[in-house]
Amino acid sequence: MIDLYTWTTPNGRKASIALEEFGLPYTAHAVDISPNNRIPAIVDRDNGMALMESGAILIYLADKTGKLLPKSGEARYRVLEWSMWQMGGPGPIFGQTHHFVKYNKGKAPYAEERFLKETHRLYGVLDRRLAGREFVADDYSIADILIWPWVSRYEWQTIDLNQYPNVKRWYVTIANRPAVQRGYHVPKKVQEIPMP
Repeated sequence: MIDLYTWTTPNGRKASIALEEFGLPYTAHAVDISPNNRIPAIVDRDNGMALMESGAILIYLADKTGKLLPKSGEARYRVLEWSMWQMGGPGPIFGQTHHFVKYNKGKAPYAEERFLKETHRLYGVLDRRLAGREFVADDYSIADILIWPWVSRYEWQTIDLNQYPNVKRWYVTIANRPAVQRGYHVPKKVQEIPMP
């Protein structure tokens, strides 16, 4: 049994979607975060392992279950490469776009322009990566689970997914996975999964 401390944010949804995909039993504990607190975090009751940071949590869960992350070789490093891309790109950049474009529109035009431009650039990178492949590292993996919740806020980023047809196809495919549909609504249902 795993205790999941989470909230209805892209980073929180990464962990709940992964737990659903791995089929691991867990108890969700809602943590309504403030700007100084962070989620998700887990405590694995099987061995006492406590972890924070969504990327570390998903790598741990993948290694624990032997699923969604190859054990070795190039395939493993492709998954890790795109996982790190999410943590260094879409996570922080899309978060800044939410801050300046959704919540503080008109207060910092330079910041709005800068983060929207970078958001579009990152969508372009993802769209090119998905050309000719179903998932970012060929097979469905933790990399997809790490990226997808940030893309699920495309409306907050003022992104028209029709501009990025490969991202749109990938997004809809993942949105239709039963584990994603369950995990999206942890620790509580806020809205349906946005669909383009």
